[in-house]
This record gives sequence, structure tokens and C-alpha cells, in this order.
Amino acid sequence: MLAMRISTMALVSALLVGCGGGGLKLTPVRNAQTKPSNVAAYFKVQTSGGEPVGGLAAEQFKIYEDGQLVSQFESKQVILNPEVAASHYTMLLVDMSGSVAESGAIDSVVDAAAAFAERVEKTQRVGVYAFDGCGKLHPVAPFTSPGGAAGAVKSLKSYKPDDPSTDLHGAITKGLEELDTSLSHAEHPMRFGTMVVFTDGTDRAGRVKRDDMEKALDNTKYEVFGIALGAEMKESELKKIGRAGTAKAENKDEVLKAFDSIAQRIEASTKSFYLLSYCSPARAGQHKLKIEAEWKGTDGKSSKTGSFETQFDATGFGQGCDPKTPPNFDVTKGDALAPKDKDKDKKEERKVEKKEEKKPEKKAEKKEEKKPAGEAPKPAEPKAAPPQEKKEDFNP
Repeated sequence: MLAMRISTMALVSALLVGCGGGGLKLTPVRNAQTKPSNVAAYFKVQTSGGEPVGGLAAEQFKIYEDGQLVSQFESKQVILNPEVAASHYTMLLVDMSGSVAESGAIDSVVDAAAAFAERVEKTQRVGVYAFDGCGKLHPVAPFTSPGGAAGAVKSLKSYKPDDPSTDLHGAITKGLEELDTSLSHAEHPMRFGTMVVFTDGTDRAGRVKRDDMEKALDNTKYEVFGIALGAEMKESELKKIGRAGTAKAENKDEVLKAFDSIAQRIEASTKSFYLLSYCSPARAGQHKLKIEAEWKGTDGKSSKTGSFETQFDATGFGQGCDPKTPPNFDVTKGDALAPKDKDKDKKEERKVEKKEEKKPEKKAEKKEEKKPAGEAPKPAEPKAAPPQEKKEDFNP
């Protein structure tokens, strides 16, 4: 495959147009172009209220180059499977403290978690981890083992907690760290994460402070959902965890419904990502690209529309384009990277810079120590006072 030339998406606010209760919001993620004349864009479609919009066909998008509509016959536009360009991971954290593992609800919880994993696993990678009060996560179906999460979850029916307490705050902070690590090894450079936390109560272990847990949630780029069983976890507390959404089961008979409602939301969110590919009629130079979507209501009359704009470079374009060719999105820079990767890169850069600064000083010292044998010592010359060191040069 020819090397892609990537142009950074200008995150322009979507143009909200249309009738019937507001328009659509199109959020661009990445676009790319390659010879002979392939252009592809990866983006998300939502209603103006934030609800995901999935199931749009290629003909429901209009493509404009420099303000002129590109004929669908000329563009040969297609919707490609987003899995060829992006990795979506969902982590399920299951509370297996004594109040769950040794209760009469354990079978219902495990069956609901298995059904959740089976449904979500159809569209993305699922990892399942259990927690109790011991201060660590117990891998049940780690991300390193693709597929089969639903089957692995059933082993929790015989789970015996190491510590019957509930380390909820610690599990959430460690879960976000584990999701970071797993996504850093994902197949595709565009990476999206979701975490779902199931619990039957509040934190009892006190290993991690509530403020530290909430700070971790504030700083994450991932969507986090919360599922609670029973009356101990108040709705207000659950919402502090499930920033993206919550579900509550008053008893074991409602657990399956609670898990399924969150699985449905994750599934819908995944399907709201689109990878639109087409053949551009442009043959040289920079061009303005506009992609517009139209979504008709269930009544077939009302409609919602929205669009976003970006640019692409058509230098060297020619004939022979196949729009079904998967694009190669290079996101070594940009928002689609796992957050932890950026921090690691910066730390490594600082380490290299420090080593380079120290090397010349060591070499200079060795040269001054070496003197030719038999040479008479020269009279010492007055030395200038060394310049005062700046504190910022030694900041870690």
C-alpha cells in the first residue's frame, strides 16, 4: 500500500441544520488521502442532544469539494468497516466482594455479565476483571486473550474473594490504568476505551481516597458507565462513577436488564462511528472537504442534517482509485492516541535530553586528566568564575 499523507483534522464545530427537533452533530476524528486518489474520513454522528446515530448508509452522505457537490457515481463512496482503522476496547469491572460472591444473587450477576460480554464483543474487544477488597484486580478475561470473554465470565460462579471487603475506589483507578496499558498495545493507532463498573455497594476498604478516584475519572478520556445492585449505592453516588450513564437493579431479577441497557448504549455508540471512503475527482493542490449527513425520522418525513469540514491534499492524484482500499491512519500525533502513550513519550524525551547534556561534561573531564608523560607542568592560569547554574536546567 502506498504511504498515506495525513492532514490533521480541524475540529470544526458541526453545522447544525434541519428540522424535527434539531440537527445532527458530526465529530471528525481523522482523515487521510493516498494515491491514486483515495480520500477517507473517520467521524462520529450524534443527534444535537448527544444520542448516537448508527446505521446510516453511504448514500445518506453528501461530499463537497471546494463547495461543489461530488457525484456519487464519480466518487464511488462507500462505508468501510471501522474495525480496519480503529480499536475499541471495553473493560468490565465486576464486584466480587463477599456481599456478592456469597449471596444468592451471584448466578444472576454472572449470567448478566456473560450476556453483556457476548453482546459487546460482537463489535469490539472486551476485557473482564473482578475485584474484592484485596487491593488488586483479578483478570478473568484479559484483553490479551481476544474473544471468549462471555465464556470466561461464567467461571466467576465459583469465585472466592481473597478479601470480602470492597475496594471500589482502588478498582476504578487500577481499571483505568489497565485500560491505558491494554490500549497502548492495540492493533490500530486510533484507540477508544470504555469502562463499565458493576458493584452492589460503596467502597469499604478505604485503600484509595474518594477524591483520588474522582480525580482519575475527571482526567480520563474514556467513557465510564456504572451499574449498581441493591439499595446501598445511592443514585447520586452511582452517577459520580458512571459519567457516561448508569443503570440500577433493585434486586437480582433486574440485573440482566440493567447490564443489557448499558450494553445497548455501548453498542449504539460504537455503531455511530463511520469510516467514509471515496475517490476524489481532484488531481492537484489543497482542497476543502465537507461531509454532510442526512438522517430521516421513523415517520419518513422529518429529517436531521449536519456536517463538518476539513482539508486534504490531492498532489499527485490520478486515475485507478478503489474506494474499498482500507486507509492507513497515522496518528502519532493527535487526540486519538491512548493518553498514557503521550506521557511516556514525554518522559523518554526528557531522559534522552538529560543524558545528552551529561555526556560532553564527562568527556571534557577525562581529557583534562590525561597529560603527556615527561611534560613540565605549566603555571596555573587564573580561572574565570564559573557561570551560575540555572535551576531550570536541572528540573526533572
